[in-house]
Amino acid sequence: MSDDNPSANLPALSKQVTELVLAGSLSHAEEAFAEAADQFGDLAVVEVLNNIPPQVTALHMAGFDGGKLSLTTLLVPPKAWADSLAFIAATWPDDQIEDDPERIAESLFAHVHGVAFATDDEERRNELLAAASATDHGATIFAILFSLAPKEILEVAGEVISKGPYLTGQTSSDSDVVPVAIALAQASEDGWDRALFELFPEFRHSADLADAEYDDDPDAEPSILQRSTKELLYRLRKQVPSTRSAKTSRRSVGTNIFS
Repeated sequence: MSDDNPSANLPALSKQVTELVLAGSLSHAEEAFAEAADQFGDLAVVEVLNNIPPQVTALHMAGFDGGKLSLTTLLVPPKAWADSLAFIAATWPDDQIEDDPERIAESLFAHVHGVAFATDDEERRNELLAAASATDHGATIFAILFSLAPKEILEVAGEVISKGPYLTGQTSSDSDVVPVAIALAQASEDGWDRALFELFPEFRHSADLADAEYDDDPDAEPSILQRSTKELLYRLRKQVPSTRSAKTSRRSVGTNIFS
């Protein structure tokens, strides 16, 4: 890119990044972002991420987890990230939901945690979590994360009910999911409730959870209706938007979604 005007280069950069991601060259896409940031500043990357298709952002970000920091992770705008999450289930192998749902959920956790906690900017974190949880697919995603530690999530729910805005984040659990749950509750009351009720569909009001107790004895009759990790993963898969036109031939979800 030789032009010093970033606006003139954004369409070309957007096209370049999109083509690289769809070709599977995620590292080269990151290099293109790094060059743009060096030449035009971080806002050029933000603008591209605001304009490329959300399914491309999903495919790109799926290549980075909490241990692989990228410019996209650091700079993705909250709305662009929230939109991309609608497509993330299309990046999973078709048989993995059935065979190893916990592994997918843990990978999803690494993604969400990696983006939300990429920096110490609390305002950005709140905006990211609020935007992500404001959608149906976002609520399902957080419910998937919470399904990894349902007993601890009920404990957090009790803290939210009793302390409200004075929630301290102190619980008896050292589960990695707890900080994300607390951050979501602090960022968006509505988003927290949506995710909670997606996991525990019998509850419709936070007060219903005040006296709820979770029995983790596998032989005991469940006292609380809870969706399993696998069930929630399938729900998210069904929420993936289709980009296929009515005239195209039917293909698998994983192939179709990025065509």
